[in-house]
Amino acid sequence: MSSLKAFLNPVQVENKEVVVSNRFMEEGKVIPFIIRPITQKENEFLIKKYTRKDKKGAENFNRTEYVQALTACAVVFPNLNDAKLQEKYGLGDTEVLKNMLLVGEYATLASEVQTLSGLDTDINEDIEEAKNE
Repeated sequence: MSSLKAFLNPVQVENKEVVVSNRFMEEGKVIPFIIRPITQKENEFLIKKYTRKDKKGAENFNRTEYVQALTACAVVFPNLNDAKLQEKYGLGDTEVLKNMLLVGEYATLASEVQTLSGLDTDINEDIEEAKNE
């Protein structure tokens, strides 16, 4: 039987630098975004926030707003709540990203956030792959 040591001291997922565009340059160098992984607790909060009940009690999930909030929540740098950024791009972290990035850039950033947070992996595929090795 294994000990709880592995669960008490898991390998930490590090923040990641992501270049979403060559448009963000300083002194001739492309400046990357820095993103962090999202915990399940944060994810549950966002799911709840973007799930609404209609008059009949049916739940409606706004996936677009959820993905926008999930992406913005993961951005460590640039600080999306910086007054200068919000003055230029609009109030709110999600508005800053939507106005700052082109559609492909936004898709790249959102995809990287989801990958870093483990949303792109299928544990069953990993198990099958391990069995075949």
